[in-house]
Amino acid sequence: MNIINAQQKTPLLTGDHVDSKRAELKSYFQNTWTTYNSLFSLINADEAYFLRPEPLRHPLIFYFGHTATFYINKLILGKFINQRVNKRLEAICAVGVDEMSWDDLNSEHYDWPSVDEVRDYRLQVSSLIEQLIDTMDLSLPIEQDSLAWVILMGIEHERIHIETSSVIMRMLELKYLIGSAEQYQYWQACEHADKAPKNPLLTVTGKNIVLGKVESDQTYGWDNEYGQQKVIVDDFCATKYLVSNQEFLGFIEDNGYQTAEYWTEEGQQWLSYSKATMPKFWVKRDNEYLQRNITNEMPLPLNWPVEVNYLEAKAFCHWKNQQVEDHIRLPTEAEWQCLREKITTDLPNWQDAPGNVNLEYYASSCPVDEFVEQGFGDIIGNVWQWTESAIDGYDGFKVHPLYDDFSTPTFDGKHNLIKGGSWISTGNEAIKSARYAFRRHFMQHAGFRYVSAKSTVIPVNEVNRYETDSDVCQQLDLHYFQKKDQNNSQKNTAPSFISENYQQRIALVVKELTQKYAIATSKLLDLGCSVGRTSFELTEHFNFIDAIDFSARYIQHGVQLQQGASVRYISENEGEIVDYNEIKLAQYDLPCAGNILFSQGDASNLKAVFTGYDVVLAQQVLEHNPHPKLFLTTIKHRINTHGLLILLSNYHFEESTMAKEQRLGGLKINGENVTGFCGVEQLLSDDFKLLDQQEIIQYLKINTRNYRFAQLHMTVWQKIS
Repeated sequence: MNIINAQQKTPLLTGDHVDSKRAELKSYFQNTWTTYNSLFSLINADEAYFLRPEPLRHPLIFYFGHTATFYINKLILGKFINQRVNKRLEAICAVGVDEMSWDDLNSEHYDWPSVDEVRDYRLQVSSLIEQLIDTMDLSLPIEQDSLAWVILMGIEHERIHIETSSVIMRMLELKYLIGSAEQYQYWQACEHADKAPKNPLLTVTGKNIVLGKVESDQTYGWDNEYGQQKVIVDDFCATKYLVSNQEFLGFIEDNGYQTAEYWTEEGQQWLSYSKATMPKFWVKRDNEYLQRNITNEMPLPLNWPVEVNYLEAKAFCHWKNQQVEDHIRLPTEAEWQCLREKITTDLPNWQDAPGNVNLEYYASSCPVDEFVEQGFGDIIGNVWQWTESAIDGYDGFKVHPLYDDFSTPTFDGKHNLIKGGSWISTGNEAIKSARYAFRRHFMQHAGFRYVSAKSTVIPVNEVNRYETDSDVCQQLDLHYFQKKDQNNSQKNTAPSFISENYQQRIALVVKELTQKYAIATSKLLDLGCSVGRTSFELTEHFNFIDAIDFSARYIQHGVQLQQGASVRYISENEGEIVDYNEIKLAQYDLPCAGNILFSQGDASNLKAVFTGYDVVLAQQVLEHNPHPKLFLTTIKHRINTHGLLILLSNYHFEESTMAKEQRLGGLKINGENVTGFCGVEQLLSDDFKLLDQQEIIQYLKINTRNYRFAQLHMTVWQKIS
């Protein structure tokens, strides 16, 4: 099968026949899975899976396993299955690192699985997904809370990583990418190359446009695509073609990489780190420029689009602006959309792609003038196109509960949108409403075209960083309310009946317990850390703290505060009236501690590296974890002898979220009452000694006049064996 010409189009959510839709979903899954396997079959040596040609990303072994573990983790989270396939692998390969800065990623402590282990695991997962597709209840149209949506989520997620993995492969030495002859023939680069055409600026008539995917759209979408934003776009000019290698070569030959004034402050920092003197996929050998594709090097194809990060594209525009003095810059998302609307068809409907996209033509870029629509080359496809717009949610944005960290971590003003897709963008990536964003220093198969406008002001909106998720905002209120507001400017103040901050109280008790029982304070594990206040309160008491929560929506705010930034969020005042809050650690005399590592994790399925703790603090982990018994029976392996396990729980085990056999208490067994504490005691008594217990009151703010009261039972256990 020729992979390049065999990409199935992303299915519509609608249809007239359930059986035919089920067959279409299964075929789409198999097509995606086969393409992923085909790409990785290019690697001819297992050792290459463990190299890190891109230091800011995990090695390829992670990505080989990640897309399969994604299915299992989402199916577990959605309670569509209740049994893991491989707990160890599903912990190690769970969370991707595609958003890191050059000082964020450390892979030293990962115990990567073998390649054969991942191959076997992928076979198991593939069999499971096909069985689910064959047997699941299916109704049309497919809704976001259905199992079919979750399977589509897994498929589209794997298609994203077809692309991201191919980027990393372009950075591997070619000797590792000979692969099998059968697969190699499907992944060869375009052979058309010549000098680049001239690249004039053409007028684009502005218009009023509405950005955003409507809820009734018939294709799968990621959460950031939905909502609405109305934009008035003024007339502008845009280059006929994408910037070619030849055009960018002029910037290099004019010492563009060495001229600081062309680069933003962030760009200069990246240059200092990377030592870059040319685009990432260029090679200079014997005074000749070459281009690296996935499976070959070739003399630099001058008429192909240059592939750079945002910082390089931005520097080029600054240089170009000095050449022509014409307000040269990158387009905004809305300006790109004006160009996109010149193409009236979209992926599910086109017969042949109107651009080098969806793997329909080549396994590489191609000349910038090969695909021209309505007078413009490569409106879509060939390479992604950087924009000036930082990604943000449209009005009406809602986080999908099964993938709460897909978009929200990127709403930070540091991730710029790329539009249009590349030659290897398939599925959701290739549709008109697709919205993907990367850190500005990151590499994709991405290039750019530039625009010119009358105004020197770039028409982009400042990213709205106010957190609006009610659960997260309530946690921020719980952790960071203040008793006094002398300047009457801080909204998150507590009423008179709350005598102390709950998180401060917990931290104080932990300090007292370690002193009372002479417990070492080298290392603390704060499970259920939420937005981080307890960890910050304890940072000067412990040498190192691992702060872990299942929800990335919570820990991202802890990380933001740790970096010295402020966190803004809303809290309900009354009905539609909300208060806007801004907090910073300095307000609480708390340090931006470097000895806290925030991580996302499942308390019952943590990576092996999380061990050797003097104290483990578990904040309502028992009632918020679907497997509390598993947690209690395994946590002993992570605590040092004589170390403390401190549990906080209200023992409220909801039937809707936890199977009866997993509940610790609130049960009658053989006619006798079994409380939550009884269940804890039964599971811990062989390995732990109960030292202390007390009651701590928690008030969770619903709105200005309503609070939810809970009496938390704190039990303190010392490991005795």
